[in-house]
Amino acid sequence: MKNLSLIALFFVLILGCSAPGKVEAPKTYAEAPDPSADTLTDWSVVKPGLHATIGSIDNRYNKSLIPDLEPKTAWKGFAWRNEIISAQLVLWNNEPAGIVECQFSDFKSADEKTLPAEIAQARFVRYVLTDEFGPGCGYRKPEDFIALTRADALDPLPAFEMEAQSTRPVWLTFDVPADATPGTYTSTLQVMLDGKKHSKFTFNLEVGDRILPEASEWKFHLDLWQNPYAVARVHNVELWSAEHWDLLKPLMKMLADAGQKVITATLNNRPWGGQTEDAFGSMIAWNKQADGSWTYDYTIFDQWVQFMLDLGIDKQISCYSMVPWGNELYYFDVASGEEVKIVAKAGTKEFEEMWTPFLKDFLIHLEQKRWKDIACMSMDERSPAEMTATMKLLAEQAPELGVGFADNHHNYMKFPDQLTDLSIAFGAEIEPKIRKYRKDQGYISTWYVCCSDVFPNVFTFSEPAEAAFIGWYTMAADFDGFLRWAYNSWVKAPLIDSRFRTWPAGDTFIVYPDARSSIRFERLREGIQDAEKIRLLRDEFQNNSSAESQDKLRQLNELLSRCNVTARPADFNELMQDAKETLESLSK
Repeated sequence: MKNLSLIALFFVLILGCSAPGKVEAPKTYAEAPDPSADTLTDWSVVKPGLHATIGSIDNRYNKSLIPDLEPKTAWKGFAWRNEIISAQLVLWNNEPAGIVECQFSDFKSADEKTLPAEIAQARFVRYVLTDEFGPGCGYRKPEDFIALTRADALDPLPAFEMEAQSTRPVWLTFDVPADATPGTYTSTLQVMLDGKKHSKFTFNLEVGDRILPEASEWKFHLDLWQNPYAVARVHNVELWSAEHWDLLKPLMKMLADAGQKVITATLNNRPWGGQTEDAFGSMIAWNKQADGSWTYDYTIFDQWVQFMLDLGIDKQISCYSMVPWGNELYYFDVASGEEVKIVAKAGTKEFEEMWTPFLKDFLIHLEQKRWKDIACMSMDERSPAEMTATMKLLAEQAPELGVGFADNHHNYMKFPDQLTDLSIAFGAEIEPKIRKYRKDQGYISTWYVCCSDVFPNVFTFSEPAEAAFIGWYTMAADFDGFLRWAYNSWVKAPLIDSRFRTWPAGDTFIVYPDARSSIRFERLREGIQDAEKIRLLRDEFQNNSSAESQDKLRQLNELLSRCNVTARPADFNELMQDAKETLESLSK
């Protein structure tokens, strides 16, 4: 793989013991050394052998520190049917302990109902280099910021070899079937060490009688922008080859399973000016013929959109961007046989000459594909002047198309009916009258965070509960969903180092190559599930005039009012704990 040569100092094959009768650890990659390892930690106080206990999903346990945890061998959790919930096991040892495996038994209830062991998954948590928030946005030199490792990537290895003087969390998820019979189920997690039984943990899973809809049916409007170009580069495969599509499928299926509603498509090269490691290419080929006419090849656009539709992401196609960063547009000149780059600012003659024939042709193509109703001409943080000129041209040439905009200039006030998908920066507000109008019209209103937001966020150093809080804030502030600009705009070596040249570490991606999830992504999905449960419960309580339902509605509304904050509360951890406990109570 080409990308491996870029990080040859880091990537090493870790081979398990191959002696007869021994368990062999699978090949994997070596993590970067911890640059902030606490040399004062006295690992000699740790008794010989492997240590294991149940920890908290709210903590990222430091690889170089002895975890400050009391022995805990039992866990209990509550879930709706068709919900995924998480737990965390923590392992540590002084001397090399051997090769660890985690084996669940079937989940059984007192009345002899059974859920298969396969509903549980154990993934070893991997450490990645990160930094700190600092000034947020802006170019940064690594030496100017704290460097440390943080637990984040989830590796579905069947076994893992423990390093000396290290801590290794294991992320556990429980995917409750939609047809599970309500009740309490018990399973045993057997930790194996070098093929022999080591320690045992009891997991009690209470399954409620409520059912969470399938992710494709969730009302939460999740919009995480996808970057298929990064996948081709990191895996060193030809763009849009069969190998590329094979790699994209599990990665994008994971996104669909989190409730993603939007397909990120590109109309022209470099819509964001190449700000990421992989500049987005154009999914549409623009060809200017010798007579000055235009033809457009939609082959890749069609393949990408259909690919995502087939995965269940089918509510919107966000097409970027009529107003690219830098105002650069690209086309192939047939007469000269060369690619041409021009600067075409919104409102200029060049801008209209480029976009008018395209919009007319694009509309015809969308109608032929029956995608016009879900297509959205999308733009990102453009100035009021640029937006005004672009909206004018769209109104003249393609009034049937929806328009999406990530707005940090309060442009939305000027376009009450054109902006069918509006996302505002965290902390901003949509005026109540406009918000109500948008709801009445069925328009989408979401919020977003980026490099400028210290809280809540999904940096690799962010508190895990911040990702879950995103769902709660969405409901508390009465938004339809959440937008974040980067699902997988990977840095050079994402499995090793999440830092980037311009923004806090982890800002450019939330999942890892080979469809590896992360603590951040698991907690984000948890918060979205909570948002769906809140919506369903609120609707139920509002439609029931009984004193009990009205009291529950009051409790729910009071809880949400506590979550309608734009800065980290001093009691954030207690708030999230109260939120989860109250939601569980109201669900029963």
